Amino acid sequence: MGKVLAVCTSPAKGTPKQNVKEGNFIRDFGIEGDAHAGKWHRQVSLLSYDKIEEFRKRGAEVEDGAFGENLVVEGIDFRALPVGTRLECNDVVLKITQIGKECHHGCPIFQKMGDCIMPREGVFAEVVRGGKIRVGDEMTVRK
Repeated sequence: MGKVLAVCTSPAKGTPKQNVKEGNFIRDFGIEGDAHAGKWHRQVSLLSYDKIEEFRKRGAEVEDGAFGENLVVEGIDFRALPVGTRLECNDVVLKITQIGKECHHGCPIFQKMGDCIMPREGVFAEVVRGGKIRVGDEMTVRK
């Protein structure tokens, strides 16, 4: 079981997301108001809090949403879950569709640190069932 620590969105692609504390997840679309929402397989991005903390200990000064992640969750190692895994939080059901992604080396984090965790640790999901997710909510893994 995990705990949601941040719900992040951005109005435009290519910009860091901001922790808005709550999101309205729309079935087959993503988070209302987020630039990456749409009818595709990467509607929601997730990062494990522990992986972000490890990166911070290496000197990265990153806020929630800096990697473009929508959800920061403590207590779940997303990278260890296979594609197809379902994640439940309140009424929301997400299905993992992709693990990692190609990083463009022009991203500010890579430029400063010479590394970025999103390509290795980030996972992407589709919204199977919509609803609200807020900071502090519990998330469970259903395989």
